[in-house]
Amino acid sequence: MAPSHDHPIPDGKTCEQARLSRDARFDGLFFTAVTSTRIYCRPVCPAPSPKPQNVRYYGSAAAAEAAGFRPCLRCRPELAPGNDAWQRGDHVIARTLKLMDSGAFDALSVDAMAERVGVGARQLRRVFVERLGAPPISVHTTRRLLFAKQLLTETTMPVTEVALASGFGSLRRFNAAFLQANRMAPRDLRRHPSATTGDAITLRLSYRPPYDFEAILAFLRGRALPGVEQVDEHSYARVFGTPDAPGWLRLSAWPGGDHALRLELHCPQPGQMLGVVNKLRRMFDLDASPQSIGDALKESPVLRPLLRKRPGLRLPGGWDGFEIAVRAILGQQVSVAAARTLATRIVQRFGTPVTSPVAGLERLFPGPELLVEADLKALGLTTARAATVRGVAQALLDGRIDFRSEQPLDEFVERWVALPGIGEWTAHYMAMRALSHPDAFPAADLILRRAAAGDGPELSTKALTSLAEGWRPWRAYSVMHLWRSASDAAPPPKKKVA
Repeated sequence: MAPSHDHPIPDGKTCEQARLSRDARFDGLFFTAVTSTRIYCRPVCPAPSPKPQNVRYYGSAAAAEAAGFRPCLRCRPELAPGNDAWQRGDHVIARTLKLMDSGAFDALSVDAMAERVGVGARQLRRVFVERLGAPPISVHTTRRLLFAKQLLTETTMPVTEVALASGFGSLRRFNAAFLQANRMAPRDLRRHPSATTGDAITLRLSYRPPYDFEAILAFLRGRALPGVEQVDEHSYARVFGTPDAPGWLRLSAWPGGDHALRLELHCPQPGQMLGVVNKLRRMFDLDASPQSIGDALKESPVLRPLLRKRPGLRLPGGWDGFEIAVRAILGQQVSVAAARTLATRIVQRFGTPVTSPVAGLERLFPGPELLVEADLKALGLTTARAATVRGVAQALLDGRIDFRSEQPLDEFVERWVALPGIGEWTAHYMAMRALSHPDAFPAADLILRRAAAGDGPELSTKALTSLAEGWRPWRAYSVMHLWRSASDAAPPPKKKVA
């Protein structure tokens, strides 16, 4: 059984079976607390199983800590994937957690955050306590402390930098919060760090299996922009940050077959580190629950065989909203390769060079301030496409549109299609890639309409939209399955004869 908003955690029998079998598919969907030790664990913890009468189940780490339990040092709850039952869609909890992930919580009061998601502060606290077992501030603090625990365990970063990286502006506050949650001071956890020193740190980013990393790399590889990204069969690399203080990262599979990706990260500003990790978790869809998605989509005769073939297919996000918007505009009614060619020209002409390039990562994608008056027709864009890119850049600078992660799908689409040159397809594609919204659905897409028809005649946009009603709230995943099926069915390119 997968969790839902009405059932915060799986039922007791399912939790017990998952705990005893150490089922990785439930990792992060609930936590096991042991009353005799006052420690809480992931369901995959390798420690000997406690007696059933001593076990309590909680739907979040924050709930376990609010009940007086401390995180296990062996299975390390900080490594558990997030629970997408809370983080997806337009539910008030999902929208608030997205605000936390974006770093907005640090600058907002609970009242201001509640206003952003359209409820009162008292209602927001009540919903969090009912569903997650702790108020918003406690959930936020627990998330930051667990990230700090990972940095303390896996890196040799100074404690002061760990405090900054995990969102604490005060070392004193960090030490006090860490001591209260873990029953030990940060320095006590650092006595035997497992990491080695070096320019980059290495972190483990866990996911729930199955996870088709090869498929997500293939999707990104076909769209990678030279100088900004490098994608091969085994890894994704990117430059980010500012021209004078650039960072870089590389993601690859964790050695040994563990359910995790290996992040090598050089981040000159520690305060940005948690935001980078959260962005990568979203971009590579590491918190998705394949069971929840599969249970919803397998009822469709169209999707059932595709799910059997690729049960670990995920939703690839994008690094930056404006970058995705430009790519989407360039991709209107042209091939992926043609859109990539145009985007590469924009990067080479208007992208900002970094002062210390690394292994071919040498440019930052231009922001809206650089493209708002750019001569894009000289790069091969049509008059209409060039005007749309400049119009979107101006609208972003004016604040008429944005990529706020917490906004509902319908609201996002409505605001974007009001701009000249932006239709439903483009708006939904941006919601799918920039917001990672699980229900975004560019129904007018020709490949989708053909793939969903199977051997029958091509579906109309209206017919596909009607068919996809049964795929909510995971329509974006149906898009990835249908696109991939079309790609798999395409004949290989003919070899040129010398």
